[in-house]
Amino acid sequence: MKVHQDPRHQKRIEKFQKLFSYSFRPETYTISEDIKPIIDKLIKIDDYIQKTAPEWPIAKLNKTDLAILRLSIYELLFEENIPPKVVIDEAIEIGKEYGSENTAKFINGVLGGILNKKIKKDSN
Repeated sequence: MKVHQDPRHQKRIEKFQKLFSYSFRPETYTISEDIKPIIDKLIKIDDYIQKTAPEWPIAKLNKTDLAILRLSIYELLFEENIPPKVVIDEAIEIGKEYGSENTAKFINGVLGGILNKKIKKDSN
């Protein structure tokens, strides 16, 4: 496993790991303050995932991919101060580190689709 010096990257990994844990037992998981804003927007976030990757129902998604997507979509849509390129690059890096061989490509496709929709919506 790679050791990253960037504290922002480390914080993303910690949030990803918490979201991953949450996805197994949401009803008994104690939600920490750092992921509470993400959990509060899960319905909206999961809706974006379903619209962008309709062939992958949330229940069928790999839990690693789901946690990365939830974190990244939250950052793309609700954290205005993070450049989209950074969000996508970070998501792909986490995917390469923790996911399957297909994770990075899948994550990139879904986030790219969401970003394109956001850009079109913002320009109207």
